Amino acid sequence: MPHAVSLLRAARLARSAKPFLARGGFKRERCAGCRLVPSHCMCAVRPPVATRAGVCLLMADIEPLKPTNTGWLVADVVADTFAFGWARTETDPALLALLNDPQWQPYVVFPGQYAAPERVVLSVVPSSADPADAGTAKRPLFILFDATWGEARKMFRRSPYLDSLPVLSLQPEQITQYKLRNSGRGDHFCTSEVAAMCMDLAGEHAAQQTLDAYLGVFTHHYLCAKNQQPVVWDGAAHQRLREVAARRDQVA
Repeated sequence: MPHAVSLLRAARLARSAKPFLARGGFKRERCAGCRLVPSHCMCAVRPPVATRAGVCLLMADIEPLKPTNTGWLVADVVADTFAFGWARTETDPALLALLNDPQWQPYVVFPGQYAAPERVVLSVVPSSADPADAGTAKRPLFILFDATWGEARKMFRRSPYLDSLPVLSLQPEQITQYKLRNSGRGDHFCTSEVAAMCMDLAGEHAAQQTLDAYLGVFTHHYLCAKNQQPVVWDGAAHQRLREVAARRDQVA
């Protein structure tokens, strides 16, 4: 079943006057389920994880079309992933309804230095802290700007409907491992890395580990396809994803 990002991509393609050609990407046929060439398809290893926390992606105009986009990976893993195209002059009513849904506690994920100090938080109430409260406690909803850094800053400033929400400022201790685009800075993380950090804060450790491992698998498949090399199914990336799945099954 198509997830939120694939549906947004399809809608964006339907509005396009001409085909989207990714800069530097391969121009061959792509799998509709994973955006890779069929010979390197990774749909068979898609690892959905049950979570109470959700993710809301606000996506820059052409971001859903980019084959290197990692918001797609978040939607593969986290079932409650919502995706909306961002525009300065209009806001999707479904997005406003989501933000006002009483089951969710939304957090705008963005560096704290760009927000008023009283809005900034460094932690969230873990979604699995007390199973007895699961029926009444609000579920964390992490709002991520899926865009380049320059686009994300503009989106943060020009989205007044987010102004009343707390801003979750992450404090990562690692540098980015994302290899498919290069911003030139180790403290600029891709969307799936940010989502993984959010899941960790929410106590969704299985989702965090799965997102990290799944990004490694996607990177491996993408680079192998780009360089016309075969996928190494028993290599380190796939082995890590299998280990994460095994630990998750043991806990379940």
